[in-house]
Amino acid sequence: MNNDLKSRIKGKSEEIYEKVVGYRKHLHMHPELSYQEHNTMQYISDQLSAIGIHHQTGVADTGIIALIEGDHHEQGSPCIGLRADIDALPILEENDVPYVSKNKGVMHACGHDVHTSVLLGAAEILFSLRNELEDPIKLIFQPGEEKNPGGASLMINAGCLNDPPVKEMYALHVFPDMPVGQIGTKEGLYMASCDEVYIDIYGKSGHGATPHETVDSILVGAEIITSLQQIVSRKCDPKIPCVLNFGHFEGLGATNVVPSHVHIKGTFRTMNEEWRAEALDQIVKQAELIAQAHGAKAKVEISKGYPFLENDPLLTRKFVERANDWLGSENVHELPIRLTAEDFSFYAQEIPTCFFRIGVRNEEKGITHGVHNSRFDIDHEALKVGMQMMVLSCFKD
Repeated sequence: MNNDLKSRIKGKSEEIYEKVVGYRKHLHMHPELSYQEHNTMQYISDQLSAIGIHHQTGVADTGIIALIEGDHHEQGSPCIGLRADIDALPILEENDVPYVSKNKGVMHACGHDVHTSVLLGAAEILFSLRNELEDPIKLIFQPGEEKNPGGASLMINAGCLNDPPVKEMYALHVFPDMPVGQIGTKEGLYMASCDEVYIDIYGKSGHGATPHETVDSILVGAEIITSLQQIVSRKCDPKIPCVLNFGHFEGLGATNVVPSHVHIKGTFRTMNEEWRAEALDQIVKQAELIAQAHGAKAKVEISKGYPFLENDPLLTRKFVERANDWLGSENVHELPIRLTAEDFSFYAQEIPTCFFRIGVRNEEKGITHGVHNSRFDIDHEALKVGMQMMVLSCFKD
């Protein structure tokens, strides 16, 4: 990339910075839950129209697809995809800021307002440079990243990767562990698949003083939870990252009452599809057999979630080279594998992708809380870095 183009990108990002901060504050004040993002969709549409970018609303109900083409691009030419997720979380915000959420109990605590604002800003920069782009750019504003089945899967089913075909795709995510001004990514396997496990145990209720006359659903549930951990520790190849965690155990008895029913919720995460299928099958069979051995019944439901996320090595390597040149190698980091999940993985199963993170932390300003926290916030300078990195991903030299 020549110095003149670099200067123009930096200059344009500075020029629209306050506008993009305004996008973020508006979106943060008006969060909407997964698959309910109707007002968010309209707001994004209004901004794209103001820029002059043609787009389609109502994709997968609340999603948007937009296309930036130069005069030299042939109709239907393969394009580069840029994605932002637009949904919020059911969290009551506790920040004391002018742009605090106005929708009580709903908050952009995972930074999707940031992702959306960054992509709107990048869109304006790219639109101003459309006749210098080697490839057309498709913008995908996606609903429902936070909730199964994942808005990415719905957008793909709605044809977002076609007409024109997307040949490669990029997305970013806020990273509160990293100072503002820095970014990070990882070649190859990066994030885990994520499935939800629901177990209902039906026993026989009775008095706690006569346990022999009951079938203790709590005892059965405890044994199932303990036993299922052996699937990870003894059945899984140690080289495969894997975790099984149960975070909800509900048995509504009393000190002297054995309840007839226990409800358990958990998550299973890994980075190998063959093992994923085998382990889920084992979870169902083992829970049912343990309950049966106690004279109880277990009903197991698996809510199949997102696949693992794998960054294309070549695409990611080239992105890192450009980022090193732009930010300095000291500000570009290789990140470790993590067992959190991200529905961008659905796109990665179809085409080459690069998913990267931008630092949003500023300890001097007290901006230190993690995502999904009621006090999550960002240093708005991260918006500038995010815009520049998204634009940078669309240029090859």
